[in-house]
Order: sequence, then C-alpha cells, then structure tokens
Amino acid sequence: MAQNQPPQKPQATSRQLVKTATAVTLSGSLMTLSGLALAATVIGLVVATPVLLIFSPVLVPAVVTLFLLFVGFLASGGLGATAAFVLYWTYRFLTGKRPMEQLDRIRGRIAGAAAETKEWAQEHLKAGRQGSP
Repeated sequence: MAQNQPPQKPQATSRQLVKTATAVTLSGSLMTLSGLALAATVIGLVVATPVLLIFSPVLVPAVVTLFLLFVGFLASGGLGATAAFVLYWTYRFLTGKRPMEQLDRIRGRIAGAAAETKEWAQEHLKAGRQGSP
C-alpha cells in the first residue's frame, strides 16, 4: 500500500526542455568563441612581439610625440574656448547686459507669478467651499 509516500514531482515539460537545450547550446557556442578569441589573442601577441621589439626605437618616441600633440591641441582648444567666453562675458558686462542682474530679474518674475498663482488658487478654493452645500 502507498502509505506516507511523498508527492511525486511533475515531469519536466517540453518548454523546460527547450529552455535547457537553448541555454546549453548558447553557452557552448559562447565558450567556443571565447576560446577562439583567446587563441587569436595569443597568436597575435606572439607574431606582434618581434615586430614591436624591432620598431620600438621608432614607435615609442612616435607615440610620445602623438600624445603630446593631442594633449597640446586639447589644452589649446580648451583655453581658447575659455578665453572667447571670457571676452564675450566682458563685452556683455561692459555694454550693460549683466547676466547676473538678468537672472535676478527672471527669478523675481517667476516668484511673482508663483505668488499670484497661489493667491488665485486660494481664492478659488474659498469660493468653491462657500458655494458647496
């Protein structure tokens, strides 16, 4: 007699089998590609090392020179853009278009509009409460 037997687990559905097969296939493919990439990297390093050693007296100074040129152009452009902005700001300041005063004016207008909206809403809420039964 089947007394006190644990309930049997349902058999794996075909959907679970498909998911498992897909996961195994995908992971196997990715592991194969990973191995191929590692092998190609090692072969490339083995081939490139003698070439780099032979040309290193030329390559190292060339890389240093290119790096210094890149940093120089980047610094020059950044400083030039900063100088142009400072000149633009100075021109606007001297012609009376002071950006900080304009910001203060705009901030005041926004605060005034917010206060008016608040007052309008309070008035309409009071009117709504008085008119309701």
